[in-house]
Amino acid sequence: MKKLLAFLALAGMAQLAVAADIKGDAKAAEKKVSMCIGCHAIPGYKATFPEVYQVPMIGGQSAKYIENALKAYQKGERKHPSMRGIAASLSDQDIADLAAYYAQQK
Repeated sequence: MKKLLAFLALAGMAQLAVAADIKGDAKAAEKKVSMCIGCHAIPGYKATFPEVYQVPMIGGQSAKYIENALKAYQKGERKHPSMRGIAASLSDQDIADLAAYYAQQK
């Protein structure tokens, strides 16, 4: 049992180390934003599923905010069904890249 706990602890630390090594690449995100711009690049856009929802403009948001929001959708902490589906399809690298891309916008 001690060996199993030690293994799990090491695996968790290794996962944290990998996550810490991920750097967002705004240039790489240019090929990944197509699923975002249909809603988030239209001033005043409102989505109507599951209810009328004012879609925020995310250009210029901090990278950390975008990363946290996407991870919250992945975990189910944020509930919008379209965003949950999109976020579920993203890797940690995708999230970092998208966050870097939108953070650099004004």
